[in-house]
Parts: sequence; C-alpha cells; structure tokens
Amino acid sequence: MELGSKTSKGKLVASGVIPFAFVILLIVYLFGSSGDLLDVGVSLPEVTIEKIDFVAGEIQATVRNTGHIPVEVVMADVNDRIQPAAIEPDRFLNRFETALVRIPFEWNESEPYTIGITTEDGTRFEKEIKAATQALKPSGELVGYFAIIGTYVGIIPVMIGLLWLPFIKRISKAKYNFFLAITVGLLLFLGIDAIEEATEVSAKFLAGSFNGILLIATVVILSFLGLYYSGNKLVKRADASPYAKPVALGLMIAIGIGLHNFGEGLAIGAAVGLGEVAFSTFLLVGFALHNTSEGFAIAAPMAKGKPMIGKLVGMGLIAGSPAIFGAWIGGFAYSPFTSIVFLSIGSGAIFQVAVAILGWIRKEDDKFLASASVVAGIAAGMLIMYITSILV
Repeated sequence: MELGSKTSKGKLVASGVIPFAFVILLIVYLFGSSGDLLDVGVSLPEVTIEKIDFVAGEIQATVRNTGHIPVEVVMADVNDRIQPAAIEPDRFLNRFETALVRIPFEWNESEPYTIGITTEDGTRFEKEIKAATQALKPSGELVGYFAIIGTYVGIIPVMIGLLWLPFIKRISKAKYNFFLAITVGLLLFLGIDAIEEATEVSAKFLAGSFNGILLIATVVILSFLGLYYSGNKLVKRADASPYAKPVALGLMIAIGIGLHNFGEGLAIGAAVGLGEVAFSTFLLVGFALHNTSEGFAIAAPMAKGKPMIGKLVGMGLIAGSPAIFGAWIGGFAYSPFTSIVFLSIGSGAIFQVAVAILGWIRKEDDKFLASASVVAGIAAGMLIMYITSILV
C-alpha cells in the first residue's frame, strides 16, 4: 500500500511538472535555433519621459526605455530647439532602464514648455508641461504644509462625519437601514472614483508597455479578494458578541477609506509638486464637504454597538491620516506606478467593504434590494458624493 501511495504521488507530481518542462523547452527553442526564423519586421524604439523637474537654471527629465530594444539617447530639445544635455548615468538604455537627462536652461515660472528626447535612429519623443514650476525639495516648511493639507482634506472631514453617530443611534430600524444603505452608495462612488483617478494617472504618466488598465483591474480584484478573505475572518471572530461586529465592520470601512485617502494624498501631493493645482480656500472646502461623508460611512455601522469614543477616534485617524503620508510621498517622491497601485488597492478595499455592508443589510432587511429604503439610500449616497465632487 505504501509503495502504491508513493507511486501515485510520483505520477501526480510528474503530471504537474511535465507541462512546465515543455514550456521551458519551447522558450529555449524560440530564443535559440529558431530565433532567426521568427525575427521578422522592425522593432521600433519607445522612450517614455516619466517626469520633468524644473530646478535653478536647469530642466531635468527622467526617461525610461519602455520598448523591446536597447536605445541610445543622443539629443534633447526644449520647444523644438536643440539644447546641450548631460545624460546620467549614460546614454545607453536597456529595456525598462532609466536615465536622467539634465538640460541647462533658464526657464520662466508658469510658462509652457515641450521637452523632446531623440534616439540614435532619429525618433523623437516629447512631453508637454503646461506651466513650469520649481521642483519641490523636502524641507520642514513643506512637510508641515503637506501635513496641514492632509489634515484638512483627510482627518478633519472624517472626524466631523463621525459626529452623526448620536443621531444614527436614535433612529428607527427602517431609517437605520436607509442610512446604512447611504454608506453603501458613498463607498461605491469612492471605489469608482479611485478607478477613474488611477485610469487618468495611467493615461497621463504611465508607459503603454505597463498595460495600465490591466494593472488597475488586476490590483482591484486581488485587493478585493484578499480583503474579503481577511474581512470575513475578522467579522466571524466578532460574531460571538453583538457589540463586536459593528466595531469590526467600522474598522474594515476605516481601513478601506484610509487606503483610498492615501491614494488621494498621493495625487494631491503630485499635483502640487507638478504645479498642476494651486490650493485655495474654495478647493479645500470642496474636499472637506466631499470627505465628510466618509466619517458618516464609519459611524453608520458603529451605531449598533456600545459608544466607544476612543475606538471611534482611532478609526477616524485610520481613515483620514493616510492622506498626510500620501501627500508627503506624492509631493517629494512621486511615482505614477505606485500611485496607480495604491488607488487600485483602495478601490478593491472599498468595494469589499460595500459588499460586507450589503450582506449585513440583507440580514437586517429580508427585502434587501427590493426595499425602497435601501434602494433610496444607495442612490442618495452616490448623489451626495457626486454633488460634493463637483466642488473639488
């Protein structure tokens, strides 16, 4: 019996390994003896100008070879005029390798510029900057500035939204389901909004070879599945106590919103650093109105539990403070790839929380989506977010 069992395991392992072995042989063959046979057509160079920094007396362009063949950067120009340039570490770029092109140039604040890079075969790639602005350098003043922006955009609005808790605790069950459904609408809007932001970053800054849309879809789905699994574990542990489950659900919402606000902070910091947005009182008011509803989303499920001020404040910080860290990273070390990943993770997390709340509503209300209060609540949540988003 033991010998038969070992033989069966051996056959199982072999049946799993053999297809991989054939794949490896095929790859070796394609790169080996058949390489000349399949090498038809002309491979074109592709260089992406990922970032442009304006510093004193100089324009710095970070370029990446996003094509399939090595390239040599031979020339740089500003507004179609060839300029002397230094390329660090060197002008030869293998696939996905980056270089810093330093162009001595006396640029003017707020003026538009088009930066061009030419490869050895004469192919030119360009990036347009609508308004030049001094590149941000980390300093105590700027760190404090971004912290203030993150506090106004993230922490304070969420904390204000949490003040709806006493009101929600005093309403009837039917009205409570309505407000819980509003939370679902808020979260669905945030999830869609995060995907839209990630798509815009992909179209504007990410090279086509990274397949931005597929990257977004992959990260959103993996984030949803991962957090759905861990969220279910968290809620099951809390099922023993009628007061622990609201806290678990509130924590899940806070984490999901926190991931979203981190991505939002990245976008805000990058926009300020690139000179694409000038913060004003009106813009901050728009963000505050838009994000106050996030605090409401946390307060709604927490209304079923015991009043715990400390935990409520902690959840508010979990949801709001990531906007500060995102603004720091976005302002001083912006990466479009990282921004897309975090926005997508936040979107997947928020969709997972929306599904969890819908499951809770289903247990509370047998009619579920056939209930007028639930449908009206979801619609109201999305409309609230849309109307306040217009101000941002």
